[in-house]
Amino acid sequence: MVNEALRLFRVYNDLKLYELADALGISKSYLSEIEKGKKKPNLDIIDKYAEYFEVPPSAILQFSEKLESNQKGMKSLIAKSLLRFLLDVEENGE
Repeated sequence: MVNEALRLFRVYNDLKLYELADALGISKSYLSEIEKGKKKPNLDIIDKYAEYFEVPPSAILQFSEKLESNQKGMKSLIAKSLLRFLLDVEENGE
């Protein structure tokens, strides 16, 4: 989920992919692959993000962990809701 955290930092700050790639000194295609999860960011990339957005690298990693735990919680919530729906359909014959 680090990739999603990095993407959200960019989007929240209303930056285009090419703008941030240029500011970080990396190619647009490399940044795109990182944000899509096709490549894992190394610590140097996380440090560059942290410096650019003026946050500690640990904040980026904590945000990433929070996104991941929320995603797991959301999946559980959806599964429970779907199960209740199916039980209701079975019970009511609809």
